[in-house]
Amino acid sequence: MENKPAKIAVLSGKGGTGKTLVSVNLAAVAGKSVYIDCDVEEPNGYLFFKPQVTREEDIMVKIPVINEILCNGCRKCVDFCKFNALALIKNKPYVFEEVCHSCGGCMLLCPEKAISEKEKLIGTVQKGVSNHVTVTTGILNTGQASGIPIIKKLLEESLSHEELPTFIDCPPGSACIVMESIKDADYCILVAEPTVFGVHNLNMVYDLVRLFKKPYGVVLNKCLNGKNPAEKFCMDKNIPILGKIPFHTELGTLNSDAKIAARESERFRALFTSLLETVMKEVRHETAVDSER
Repeated sequence: MENKPAKIAVLSGKGGTGKTLVSVNLAAVAGKSVYIDCDVEEPNGYLFFKPQVTREEDIMVKIPVINEILCNGCRKCVDFCKFNALALIKNKPYVFEEVCHSCGGCMLLCPEKAISEKEKLIGTVQKGVSNHVTVTTGILNTGQASGIPIIKKLLEESLSHEELPTFIDCPPGSACIVMESIKDADYCILVAEPTVFGVHNLNMVYDLVRLFKKPYGVVLNKCLNGKNPAEKFCMDKNIPILGKIPFHTELGTLNSDAKIAARESERFRALFTSLLETVMKEVRHETAVDSER
């Protein structure tokens, strides 16, 4: 168990905090590793890795189809659906495909067996290679209700690489798609900005990882000299600070040009290598603690 490579999820309370910066650079310095982009609404890790795509798979979900001849208008399916994806309009059933979450409950509940299912394309999963990193990306089609089916497929893909360290680039925030992304993670890295607003966002994912009882630590990004409210929050809450990334023009330029800093600069390679060593030390510590329980 101690030698099992870790699945490390990287989270932030909002976009733009540095979650992808940390994810791609850790994967790059880890040698042979797996990077999974679960930010399926706005994936951008592939822009950094520029992988050679080896496989692409369509992701389908099942949505209800109502037989108007068999339907007696009892409304049981309409009352059941918590997402308001079903309605009776002039005594005729109607399905709002855009908000259907494909739970299948309406079909099981229908007393007249008037509901069947059809498949609907919601997005794709791409798999490729960049140097020694296996890059797996989920892409949700615009307007779809939920990216969870794609995230499930992404995490299933990771099972074929269990012998390698895996870095999960989570969606921003703390919604259900983030919960799905971290549920099998061994350790969570929370990325925070050094502002009062950054503390608010950090607190969101801090509450989430505690709810899921995941071990965690914080990376402070865009650090400047002077007061750092996010650092104070971590000290007050006794949260491990894994490392600090400086507010640096060169790093910002490399990142905005979609270049992996650790591959472009020895200085930043050393920074992220040190961060990775700290993270893996924390992972090993948590593994040892769990084995003693």
